[in-house]
Amino acid sequence: MSKEDHQDQSTSENDSSNNTCNCCGGYTFEQKQPQWKNKPLIIILTSAAIFAAGFILEKFINQGILAELAFLTVVAVAGFEIIKGAFKGLSKFRFNMNLLITIAAAGAFLIGHGEEGAAVMFLFYVAEFLEDYASERAQKSMAALLKLAPETANVIRNGQEMEIHTHAVGLDEQVVIRPGDKVPLDGFVVRGISAVDQSPITGESMPVTKSEGDEVFAGTINTEGYLEIRVSRKSDETILSRIIELVRQSKDKKSRTESFIDRFATYYTPTVIILAISVAILPPFIRGMSYGDWFYRALVLLVVSCPCALAISTPVSIVSGITSATRNGVLIKGGKYVEEMKKVKVMVFDKTGTLTEGRLEVADIINFNNNSKEEILTIAASLESHSKHPLAKAILQRAKDNGLKMEDVHDFKSITGAGLKGKINGNIFQVGNKSLFENSTFSSDHKSLDENILGINGEYETEGKTTIMVGNETEIIGLIVLVDRIRNNAKKTVEYLKNNGIKVVMLTGDNKGTAARVTSHLGLDDYYHSLLPDDKVQIIDELVKSHEHVVMVGDGVNDAPALARANIGIAMGAAGSDVTIESADIALMHDDLSKLEYLLKLSRKTMGVVKQNVALSILVKSSFALFAVFGFVTLWMAVGIGDMGLSLAVILNAIRIGSGEIR
Repeated sequence: MSKEDHQDQSTSENDSSNNTCNCCGGYTFEQKQPQWKNKPLIIILTSAAIFAAGFILEKFINQGILAELAFLTVVAVAGFEIIKGAFKGLSKFRFNMNLLITIAAAGAFLIGHGEEGAAVMFLFYVAEFLEDYASERAQKSMAALLKLAPETANVIRNGQEMEIHTHAVGLDEQVVIRPGDKVPLDGFVVRGISAVDQSPITGESMPVTKSEGDEVFAGTINTEGYLEIRVSRKSDETILSRIIELVRQSKDKKSRTESFIDRFATYYTPTVIILAISVAILPPFIRGMSYGDWFYRALVLLVVSCPCALAISTPVSIVSGITSATRNGVLIKGGKYVEEMKKVKVMVFDKTGTLTEGRLEVADIINFNNNSKEEILTIAASLESHSKHPLAKAILQRAKDNGLKMEDVHDFKSITGAGLKGKINGNIFQVGNKSLFENSTFSSDHKSLDENILGINGEYETEGKTTIMVGNETEIIGLIVLVDRIRNNAKKTVEYLKNNGIKVVMLTGDNKGTAARVTSHLGLDDYYHSLLPDDKVQIIDELVKSHEHVVMVGDGVNDAPALARANIGIAMGAAGSDVTIESADIALMHDDLSKLEYLLKLSRKTMGVVKQNVALSILVKSSFALFAVFGFVTLWMAVGIGDMGLSLAVILNAIRIGSGEIR
């Protein structure tokens, strides 16, 4: 059946199985019907029984007329949609695969081979059933994803806990999640602590501890503790619902190979019909051979040339790859990105939040004039506890890790762009950058010492590190050195990329020292520093011109222009960002750079299976076509092996993409 015929035939079925939800505007899926109620299976079983009866009537009871009626009934039952599709296509001057089968079956009856005409229709219907199964794998994966989230939630209203449908839960309502429950909606923990299995969304293998203030996602599983969450997204806006919608949309973004196969099939069918007519007419006309014999061979050629297996060889493989990636926390928005990943020559990374964690940590504390490191950290943390600056979090975290107690601060003052001042135990202390202390009045005895300290401070800045000075009214007593922590698996990922012939480049808005430090640590091939968003786009353009296949990896928000300009834009940590999922071609649902290695391996495996399927289809079809011309292939063999059998082989080969380890 042609793609258009499939769509026409399945529209009503899809309408009955996919219902628009009035509450959320999303889609719900009906519970799976028992196999014996499935219409295609009923047709297959009924046709098989009637065909068997006809075969017995013809071969063992010698009831030829009754046998022919049985075979015609098989054609009517199994071939109704096929014949309908043939005439519908013909009325629009489209020569589809249905027409090939209809001509072959009619011809078989005309030359007294009714059993083979019935077999052609029956086996082709089975082959189409297998093709439909393959094309619906993405839809089934969406249904499976949707079932991850429960339909009801336990909501606290007016001090009472009540169970209601998730569609009826409003924003900021409080939901109770007990051990073993699935999280019904996205939200933030307001009470309790527990380990949550996030593997359905992020692909993380280990449960993640969630406590007050942490975000949880619909479809994840509360493994042990009691949680109460405040709902942050309605049921149709959750990360899970966005994933489902994007997987649905991904089917429309075909790979180049898939598009080529579609165009090929459009011209292929009329070519086969012309070739079959030539086989039926030319040998008898030129060499005086039997018209009946060569007419039969032409029918076999028509059947064996049906490109069903070839037509599904690419889409079924791509769908299998995409659904496998989704289960592993990698959201791919179309088959063309699966194909493009295999060709990548340059992978470009944003620094902050991608190669690094995007948060500072204290790397070292330098003490001067007999002041202990604990004293310096305590003073800095006490002052920073009154600030909301990002640097304050790193200093306070280090103080907490060291078990230090904060001192009371009086006369606190924040100096914009410079630092903080305050009185601790009657003494004035200050914490900030170089400009804060350049404006301070120190005694002349410490001038040279200050210059030495400023020199040390400059050395750290040259290395790309951030420094905070800590001092009193008369002198600098210490330095706190901070760095943006590089992700644990970043170095291993970069090594894998380079070992596979991929150039690794970093783009950052940070200064040269910071960029050089990260580049040296990770062993990057090149880096560009002090960039604005427009500068990043310009560099991506240059790389695309020189290397053709460029991937950009970023956080999906401030890197959106560069992500869009690259051949593929990959966003990190999409589970926490709506914008990220929408802006990227591929989204890593968790901040795990090792997924890039998985993605490359998946792309190579998927496209390898595509090549296998296409090569197998062409080899078998061309061989059977050649044998058909010389009379070595029957109609039974043409459909049973050359069409249905080949389609089944292609599907089974594609399914193995999602099974087992990707290597």
